[in-house]
Amino acid sequence: MFTLIKNADIYAPQHLGMNDILICNRQIVHIGRDLQLPNGFDVDVFDAEGLKVVPGFIDQHVHVIGGGGQLGFASLVPAVTVSELVEVGTTTVVGLLGTDGFVKDLGTLYAAVKAICQEGLSAYMLTSYYGLPERTLTGSVAEDLIYIDKVIGCKLAMSDDRSSFPTTLEILRLINQVRLGGFTSGKGGVLHIHLGAEEIGIAQLIDIVKQHPKFADYLSPTHLIRTRPLFEQALEFASLGGMVDFSTGGTKFDQPRNCVMEAVGRGISIDRITFSSDGHGGVRRENPVTGEVIYRPAPLDLNYREMTLLVKDCGMALDDALKLITANPARNLKLKSKGRIAVGMDADLCFLDDKLTLRHVMAMGDMAMVSQKILMKGRYE
Repeated sequence: MFTLIKNADIYAPQHLGMNDILICNRQIVHIGRDLQLPNGFDVDVFDAEGLKVVPGFIDQHVHVIGGGGQLGFASLVPAVTVSELVEVGTTTVVGLLGTDGFVKDLGTLYAAVKAICQEGLSAYMLTSYYGLPERTLTGSVAEDLIYIDKVIGCKLAMSDDRSSFPTTLEILRLINQVRLGGFTSGKGGVLHIHLGAEEIGIAQLIDIVKQHPKFADYLSPTHLIRTRPLFEQALEFASLGGMVDFSTGGTKFDQPRNCVMEAVGRGISIDRITFSSDGHGGVRRENPVTGEVIYRPAPLDLNYREMTLLVKDCGMALDDALKLITANPARNLKLKSKGRIAVGMDADLCFLDDKLTLRHVMAMGDMAMVSQKILMKGRYE
C-alpha cells in the first residue's frame, strides 16, 4: 500500500520547496515533483494543499506514566495519553522516570512505551531514574540497552537536593555502561542527566569532557535553563562539543526562546541545542494571593509553542527553529530514522499553515490528525 502526499512545501528541516512525498511500508521511499504511480498501484493520495510539511516532532523527556508525587500519594501525576501527544505533533517520545523509581517503576514504563507504539506512535525509554545505585530491568544498564528493545539510554540526576549526589567516578562508570550497551546493541546510547539548582551545576560533566572529548557524544544534560549560572555552564559545555537541552516546561530563569537566541548570539551552533517538555512531570504552584497550592501535570505543547515563537517573535528561520524538536534530538538520541524528511526515513510528518498552526499529523505513515481532528487515540480514550 502506497501513500502519496501531493503539493507539500517541505522543510526537511532544511527548506526543499514544493514537492510530493511517496510513502510505503511506513517509510519515505521517494521525494520529487509531480510524482505519479502507474495504473494498477494501490495508492492513497493526500493533498497537502501547499502546507508546510515538516518532520514529526520528537520529545526526548516525557513522564509517560506520570511523574512521582512530592505531596503524597494523591499528587502522583497521571499517565500521558496518545491523543495528547498527537495534538501537539509529537510523533516520537522518550519516556523516563523522575524522582520516584519505586511506585513508578521500569516495568510499568516499558509497558506504557510498548502500548504507545502499538497505538501508532514511536516511543522509547531510558533505564534507571534519579538515583544511585541505578535501577535496571536486567541487572545492568548495558544489558538493558542490549536486550530490551525500547531502551536507548539511561537516566541520572545531579546537582539536585533530591539526587544521590553522584561522584565523577560514578558518572564515568555509567558512561562506560551506556557506551558498551550502545556499541553492542547498535543503538548508540545516551546518558540523560537531570540538573537541579545546586551550585555545582554541570562542572563534573565539563571536566569529564575536557579530559575525554569523545564522551560528549554520550552525555545529554537537561533543564539547563533552570538558573542563569547553569545556562552559562551549558554554553561552555556546548562549546566543547556537547548537546544541551533546554526544558520548555518546569523552572526556568527566562523563556526558552530567549535562551536559544542568546546562546546562538554568543556563538553556539543551533545544532547543539534541543528542546524537551518534561511533560507530565509534577508542577507545583502557589497562588500568591490565597496561598492555595496547585499541583498539575506539566504541559506537552510547549516545545511546539516555543518553536513557533522563535520564528514569529524572534525572527529565526523556520529551518533552524525546527531543528530543536526534530533533527537535533534525533541526532542526540542516535535515532537514525527520525527527525528528517528524506528517503529511507520514517514517515512521521507534521503539516503547518502559514501561521505555523498545526493542521495535520502523520505517524509512521498513518494519518493521526486531519484538519485538527485527532484520529489516533489510546484504547481507553
